[in-house]
Amino acid sequence: MNQRPRRLRRDGLRELVSETSLRPADLVAPVFVDATTDERRPIESMPGQERVPVDEAVDRVREIAETGVNSIILFGVPESKDAEGSRAWAEDGVVQRATRAISSGTDATVITDVCLCEYTDHGHCGILADGARDGQGSTVANDPTLDRLAETARSQADAGADVVAPSSMTDGMVAAIRGRLDATGNEDVAVMSYAAKYESGFYGPFRDAADGAPAFGDRRHYQMDPANGREALREVRLDADQGADVLMVKPAMPYLDVVGQVRETVDRPVAAYQVSGEYAMLHAAADRGWLDLDDVALESLLACRRAGADLVVTYFAERVAPRL
Repeated sequence: MNQRPRRLRRDGLRELVSETSLRPADLVAPVFVDATTDERRPIESMPGQERVPVDEAVDRVREIAETGVNSIILFGVPESKDAEGSRAWAEDGVVQRATRAISSGTDATVITDVCLCEYTDHGHCGILADGARDGQGSTVANDPTLDRLAETARSQADAGADVVAPSSMTDGMVAAIRGRLDATGNEDVAVMSYAAKYESGFYGPFRDAADGAPAFGDRRHYQMDPANGREALREVRLDADQGADVLMVKPAMPYLDVVGQVRETVDRPVAAYQVSGEYAMLHAAADRGWLDLDDVALESLLACRRAGADLVVTYFAERVAPRL
């Protein structure tokens, strides 16, 4: 027998021929900053995760850095909301304040989420279209939303963000943001687009964490149909043409086929977002004794990398990084 693949699975050789690597530098840890509290608040649906007040944002990022993870993505819970989400671009907004503190107090790479859902009183990702509350037509008015997204990105960049990450799936969002950044002296701030973001059932725990669930309806008019793969390639090409520096697929594990196709389609770095529901379901199975959490967390992240992701946004970052 001249074909014995098991020869290469012996200790020593197995590691030598490993095809996929995972480093702390490949991971991005989400951080939730809450302007409504002066103490840390655990997120019940996401074990081990918490909301932190602005004054503790630097300490939180330093804790993450101690595990070897140096990149974070910020999400904000504002002190007030309105129909347009105006606290998203306020100079004294929760993300802007946290970004200034983290940028000046740490060496972390700061990525900021650019969306309006956490800031609008209706929980949708932009300005409501006429008739939206009555279920008539599209939920979000696309073009009027673009200026608000661009201004949000500009305010975050001015506060010190290294990367802005538009996540609203608004047509033309990357072009609007890239144009605003370039026009305001922020040419070196990168754009990581949530280019292929699906309307997924795996987002539930995040909406609790960020207080961003829709007050009515759903997001199917602007997030992608889980049945579609070719559409994702169209979306990523459009965002690449508009100037996106990094292209993200969200969620990760149920869409690894899409991650692989995107990797083969574009010449930009590809990100995968292992979302809150993926994190929560692994925790739930481990709590019942059905899975070893450390093993499946690592395996799931290796799968993202093997599929073609250059970086992975994951709530497991702190847990996995010390093992790498």
